[in-house]
Amino acid sequence: MAPGIPAALERPHFIGIGGAGMSGIAKILAQRGAKVAGSDAKESATAEALRALGATVHIGHAAGHLAEDASCVVVSSAIRPDNPELVRAAELSVPVVHRSDALAALMEGLRAIAVAGTHGKTTTTSMLAVALSGLGLDPSYAIGGDLEGPGTNAAHGGGDIFVAEADESDRSFQKYVPQVAIVLNVELDHHANYASMDEIYESFETFTGKVVPGGTLVVSADQQGAVELTRRVRGQEGLQVVTYGEAEGADVRVHKITPRGLTSEVTVVLGGKYLTFTVSVPGRHYALNAVAALAAGVALGIPAHNLASAIGTYTGVKRRLQLKGEAAGVQVIDSYAHHPTEMAADLEAMRGAAAGSRLLVVFQPHLFSRTQELGTEMGQALALADASLVLDIYPAREDPIPGITSELIIDAAKTAGADVTAVHDKARIPAAVAGMAKPGDLVLTMGAGDVTDLGPRILDHLSN
Repeated sequence: MAPGIPAALERPHFIGIGGAGMSGIAKILAQRGAKVAGSDAKESATAEALRALGATVHIGHAAGHLAEDASCVVVSSAIRPDNPELVRAAELSVPVVHRSDALAALMEGLRAIAVAGTHGKTTTTSMLAVALSGLGLDPSYAIGGDLEGPGTNAAHGGGDIFVAEADESDRSFQKYVPQVAIVLNVELDHHANYASMDEIYESFETFTGKVVPGGTLVVSADQQGAVELTRRVRGQEGLQVVTYGEAEGADVRVHKITPRGLTSEVTVVLGGKYLTFTVSVPGRHYALNAVAALAAGVALGIPAHNLASAIGTYTGVKRRLQLKGEAAGVQVIDSYAHHPTEMAADLEAMRGAAAGSRLLVVFQPHLFSRTQELGTEMGQALALADASLVLDIYPAREDPIPGITSELIIDAAKTAGADVTAVHDKARIPAAVAGMAKPGDLVLTMGAGDVTDLGPRILDHLSN
């Protein structure tokens, strides 16, 4: 049976409770019986889901929302010091707990799988959650996106396995003590927190150093940064290293990936035997995520054949190449990709699925700092599309940086030969796409911001 509620989390108050990471922890605590409360900037389906579990959710931030008997205040790195509820917590001497510490506390006493990497964490964590659930192992899980199937990003399970997405962006993944750690890739990102690749490597080395003695690191044998990390940690005492990928020497070697429309068939060599299974989402990178999930489950002692079949039941995560609908012969798909590597991978997957039809992209850059550092590479990735509309930068938690605009991406895209147009008014996008699209085209809304809201509106305009 899973452990109960840590004392400090019996009456938690979450600031920003509707966020992907925060809401998952809140849901698990509510399911374990904690008296959960919190606030968020706006009403949402997530807020309603939390209320259905018995949580109190306030809309807006105000000092009065914090109950005086709160056992702690849970925050993420996005919460600013002048937040009125955080200020009130200091006045009441209520302990402040970082989201990662709360998640680490929920993992205690369970066999944890922590999924890390610059890209692919949500998909791989989701694949494991779906597969382990399908095998009747009833895992707990915390994911940075909503599963298509169960429709949630977290659950408290009665089994002894906890699967969690491990976020490197603010080094919070260093708090976890997993039995199995997955590292999908290691690249420079999150430029507000990391100044160099050396800092990134050091952070991932600290993460892998927290694996329990005798535990396993599952790591890509293909991606350059992951290969370098493997070189750095392979001699670590008590750490079993299992590599996966298409590289000839990989412990779990990918023999073949065969695209089949919006699915793939994957054949791996594991323990000297060939194993073929289906991945129900398109693209080589998702197939490799599935192999990472397979290797991690096997490291926990789950039979590979059973696990492979269960992974095939995974149908996706919201915003990860999620089909929003079809109208006038045009399919509209939503992508969370916001880093150039993710963008290129999703565009290549969709190019394969388009089968000769056009691929039209609506891209919204995410963060000024990321655009400043990677804007050229983002523009180069957009050259994989037949035509792109580029919106203004979605700021999220950041203040503007002088001189940093979407024009950096647009100029780079045009230099790379892309057909790209700037659109500063998001409300103009649905009509613009409807005017461009022809039967058989694929339309991809891409980015980590509110570009996802455009999918249904584009479909409405196509229908009309």
